[in-house]
Amino acid sequence: MKLILLGAPGAGKGTVAKLLTKIDGSVQISTGDILRGAVAAGTELGKQAQAAMNAGDLVSDDLIMGIMEERLQEDDCKSGYLLDGFPRTIPQAEALKTLLEKMGEKLDAAVEIDVPRDVILDRLTTRRTCESCGAIYNTKSNPTKVEGICDKCGGAAVQREDETEEAISNRLNVYNDQTAPLVGFYKNEGLLLSVDATSSDAVIDAIQAKIGQ
Repeated sequence: MKLILLGAPGAGKGTVAKLLTKIDGSVQISTGDILRGAVAAGTELGKQAQAAMNAGDLVSDDLIMGIMEERLQEDDCKSGYLLDGFPRTIPQAEALKTLLEKMGEKLDAAVEIDVPRDVILDRLTTRRTCESCGAIYNTKSNPTKVEGICDKCGGAAVQREDETEEAISNRLNVYNDQTAPLVGFYKNEGLLLSVDATSSDAVIDAIQAKIGQ
């Protein structure tokens, strides 16, 4: 399957993507993964992205799209791909449409995971992340066995600076301003699937019903 996953921070895009990868071998791709991969591979575009990040600048849309073009042509994308948190803006969505047309590919759907703001705030303010291995916990639904200590590697499981209530509220406002308009864009394209659910399994069921898998 070839999907775009839309939704505010904490809506569950990453969790849904991981579940979908197990269904048909589709690969989960996020902008962060793409940038880190290109930088690690030392490609020319990766070097340009690294220079921009080192200078504290945002990586330009043109550069991100160049890296995206490279990424989508890698072998692991032949089984399908799940774009997690990309595109973020209308210009990126338009550029992605042009890129896919150039590659002769079509999206199956753009899936909006619509979760109430209070649920997102609760999810993210109770989330804890291991500083060493990146494992994710939740103080309510999936706590560490020993408070503040990662079960997997013994590292420190902490609240990220961008997951305080103030920071999350700001991230949600930015999402509503910049990324939420993508819902209208993909609705006009006839690709939008809006799922009002807090359960990842319910989102998966809706996606499978939509694309016939």
